[in-house]
Amino acid sequence: QVHLVESGGGLVQAGGSLRLSCTASGGTFNSDAVAWFRQAPGKERRFVAVISGGETFYTDAAKGRFTISRDNAKSTVYLQMNNLEPEDTAVYSCAVRLPTGAYGSWGQGTQVTVSS
Repeated sequence: QVHLVESGGGLVQAGGSLRLSCTASGGTFNSDAVAWFRQAPGKERRFVAVISGGETFYTDAAKGRFTISRDNAKSTVYLQMNNLEPEDTAVYSCAVRLPTGAYGSWGQGTQVTVSS
C-alpha cells in the first residue's frame, strides 16, 4: 500500500505563498486521483483540490489562489498556495482515491499557519 508524506507547511503572513508536497513511498500513485484536504482547529476535514490525470478541481475557497499539480517522475503532488489568508490556517493532508471512491492512504499532514 502506498504511503504518503506531506511537507512544505509553515508560518507565513497573509498574502504570502507556500508550496506543499505530497510524496508517495512504497508504491506510486501516478495513475490515481490524489486530493488535498485541510482541517482547521475545531472543524471537520474539508476537501481542497484534486488532480486526476490531467484534470483538476478546486473548492471555491481555493479557486484562483491554489494550484494542484503532479510530477509523476517524483511520485509527488504539489499544492501551490498563493495570496494566503488567516482562514487558510489548517493541517493539510493528502490522500489517494481508492477504487471504492473513498480516499485513503492518508499522510500525517503538514501545518499551515497564516498570520494576519
